[in-house]
Amino acid sequence: MRIYVPSTVAGLRRLLDSGQLQPLSGTAFALTPRLREAYAAGDDEELEYVAMSEAARASLRLLSLELAEDPETPPRRAVVSADVHDVTLRPDLDDAVVRVAGPIPMARLAAVHLDLVDAADAVRAAVAAVDAADLGDPDAEFTLGEAEGHELAWYGVQELPFVLELM
Repeated sequence: MRIYVPSTVAGLRRLLDSGQLQPLSGTAFALTPRLREAYAAGDDEELEYVAMSEAARASLRLLSLELAEDPETPPRRAVVSADVHDVTLRPDLDDAVVRVAGPIPMARLAAVHLDLVDAADAVRAAVAAVDAADLGDPDAEFTLGEAEGHELAWYGVQELPFVLELM
């Protein structure tokens, strides 16, 4: 199953150092049967994009913790896609949420998706608004939409060391 794991620039650096990806609490996102049922239309590619977008939104929460500790943290959403077999569906949390059994080795990773520098201001604002948006605040949801309007760039896993070196 293709999964989408929320991360941050610091998380990507840890991935390079350890050679494996450890999703926080094992949480990832995927095209699950429940997600498919939630949409009246859409092919697999479109629905996988929905799952990846959910992971990008979860990345904002991870980023909020890092920015609280270090305001100089690069304000960029990151999502790592991987192909794994051992996942547990978590419809109690959300339609696209899955639980991964343990760390994901680098060989199972498919790609890295990362904000470009021009998204930094919108992402920083979205980090501050994500909780309010979850509670239904329309202004906060608009702020998240500004960040989500920036498409994540796609990188091959082998490109990650070079991408992080340039940051």
